[in-house]
Amino acid sequence: MSGTKRKNFTGNLKAKVALEAIRGIKAVNGIGREFGVHPTEVGLWKKELQEQASQRLKQQAVPWKMDSLRPFYFIRSI
Repeated sequence: MSGTKRKNFTGNLKAKVALEAIRGIKAVNGIGREFGVHPTEVGLWKKELQEQASQRLKQQAVPWKMDSLRPFYFIRSI
C-alpha cells in the first residue's frame, strides 16, 4: 500500500459541488480544482443530483383534491 488515505466527502460538499456544476458558470475542471475534487467526481455528483431531484419531484407531484380544501372554506365562512 502506498500509505495514502482515501478521501471521504460529506453530502453537503457533494451537493455544493453538484449545484455549482449545474449552474454552469465555471468549468468542471475549475470546480474540481476549487473544491479539491477530481473532475470525474464532479460530473458523477451532478448527474446523481439531477436524477434524484427529478425522482423526488415526480413523487411530490400528487394532484390535490377539492376535499382537502373544505376545512379552509368552512373556517372562512364562519
